[in-house]
Amino acid sequence: MIVPDTNLRRKGAGGRLLGSVLLLALTAAIAWTAWVYGQILYYADRDEARAADAIAVFGAAEYDGRPSPVLRARLDHALDLYSRGMAPMVITLGGGDEGDRHSEGSVGHDYLLAHGVPETAIIAETQSDNTAQSAARLAVIARANHLNRILVVSDGTHLFRIHALCERLGLIVYTSPRPVGKSISRWDSFSRMAHEIISYTAWRLHLH
Repeated sequence: MIVPDTNLRRKGAGGRLLGSVLLLALTAAIAWTAWVYGQILYYADRDEARAADAIAVFGAAEYDGRPSPVLRARLDHALDLYSRGMAPMVITLGGGDEGDRHSEGSVGHDYLLAHGVPETAIIAETQSDNTAQSAARLAVIARANHLNRILVVSDGTHLFRIHALCERLGLIVYTSPRPVGKSISRWDSFSRMAHEIISYTAWRLHLH
């Protein structure tokens, strides 16, 4: 009489269960990535510019007191919105690396001042090190100055995460992507999108 090998059966069932779990996890990860990707594209292509209490410019690199091309494009878009009467005030956000003489927020402040925005209409935030900190500092500034509606300016792919961060902090924000300049390579486009997907996912998972 042949006795069935129950150990082999158990191993086979365990393997099938593990395979099913891995397939389910992979499917969920793909679905999540596709959803975040779609949200990023939605905000990148959507300009919600309208009357607000302030325009907030999220920082980008500065070069020894001069705005990088990306930061300058964001500031120029904020200038356009300000000149169109969208808001009476502009908030520039962003700190600097250790040892830097300038911060992104201060460089933004000086750029706007040089282009005709009055000193009294600019608030420079110079301490934040990343997008989440900038959003948190923006919330503090908004509450201290009784600003209820904020028009946010940044790169298109950045705006979904900014909107989510600000909304979590209780801010009412409208997003307005800066105009796209020269075309970028597929690798740069992929890198920016991947960075936003990973950063948003990490924030939702409370990994940073």
